[in-house]
Amino acid sequence: MKYDIVIIGSGPAGLGAAFHLSEKKSSLKILVLEKDKICSGGLLNDCKQNYTFPIGFTEEYWEQKEGEHFLSAVEDHLKPSFLEKTNLEKYQRRAEKVGSKLIKIKQSHVGTDKSKFLINGLMDTLRSRGVEIRLQTEAGTDVDAIKNKLYLSDETEINYDKLIIAPGRKGFSYLQEVMNHLNVKYIDNSLDVGIRVETKLEYYPIVLDYYDPKFYFPGKVRTFCTNSGFALVTKENYHHFHLVNGHALSPDKGKNGLVNFAMLKTIGLEAPVSSGQQMAIYLARLANEIGGGNTIMQRVGDFRAGKRSRAETFNLDLYDFKPTCSACAGDLGLTVPSKIMRNIWHSLKLLDTIMPGVLHPSTIMYYPEIKMYANKPFFIDRNFAVTEDIYLVGDGAGTSRGITGAWASGIRAASGILKKLNKE
Repeated sequence: MKYDIVIIGSGPAGLGAAFHLSEKKSSLKILVLEKDKICSGGLLNDCKQNYTFPIGFTEEYWEQKEGEHFLSAVEDHLKPSFLEKTNLEKYQRRAEKVGSKLIKIKQSHVGTDKSKFLINGLMDTLRSRGVEIRLQTEAGTDVDAIKNKLYLSDETEINYDKLIIAPGRKGFSYLQEVMNHLNVKYIDNSLDVGIRVETKLEYYPIVLDYYDPKFYFPGKVRTFCTNSGFALVTKENYHHFHLVNGHALSPDKGKNGLVNFAMLKTIGLEAPVSSGQQMAIYLARLANEIGGGNTIMQRVGDFRAGKRSRAETFNLDLYDFKPTCSACAGDLGLTVPSKIMRNIWHSLKLLDTIMPGVLHPSTIMYYPEIKMYANKPFFIDRNFAVTEDIYLVGDGAGTSRGITGAWASGIRAASGILKKLNKE
């Protein structure tokens, strides 16, 4: 079977490319491959969108004017309803006093329970334009860049003129295998390591004014992916290890009085450690081993007292809310590298100055939350090509750090393809 464009991955990067290509040149024969039943990227989980540059973008690949131009196109495709913000000045003043920053971002939130409807609507639009979408269809890693062929897991052969690979964060390992097969050079020397904090709404009231507040602290620590309303901490299952994450349901589902957010520290690795992915795997497996095959949680009160949390202490007295994630009660001091935990704990104390109450004894810290999207391929042009006919985009390829940035990177690759096709 022969296609003009094959796109591996139906997350925001893959969809962004498919939308741009199909609307600019309807005659193209386009195939989108997705190994899961539905898009498994950030669109599915919570679907929080940021529309202020550089949030969601990897700045080394983007200029502000260009990023804002593509964000406008993303907005046209996703049609977001923006959330209002109020009373930010007092929080910004408090942050400045402790050497931190609160960044104001243009945001939209769909909710995990409604994201499937958004995704299905996007898929239907593409199908109506003649784009072929194959779900539960896995592409192999043995891409033939000479003959422009790829093979599915069932050994079906697919021919293409141009190939866009957008496997997302969970496809980090897959993408590395493809790059190794193609002899594409890349760097994998950074990652984000941190915890997810769960607390009561009354201890983090800023979310009433700003849905996903972006605080930046010294030591390359930041808040990330805040959830409120009906907020839940979840466990993500990877191959041989587990991580934690957070999401929230749409406002229609009501409220549970809780808030969760990540505190992440960016780690830059130097020789002899060269792989951020391998370090992430080792850290996660260590935590899971100590947690009896599970992620770990600890109350702030226990952490401060220098003792591990135990399941029987998660009661309705001082620790007055139940965890939303079934993690193993334990001791973060045995699992989180000390330098990372020192930076995160220092940042939490600064946050508690900005937002008194965050470090209430009942607040829960879950570990590990790790973001593995730091592949940095050596691109041959500004449109994320690694060969004349193959493009790598999205969080897994290091071109973005979120839904809108990933969608924009898909558009940018598609723009480069269209320019080449018009010259041919």
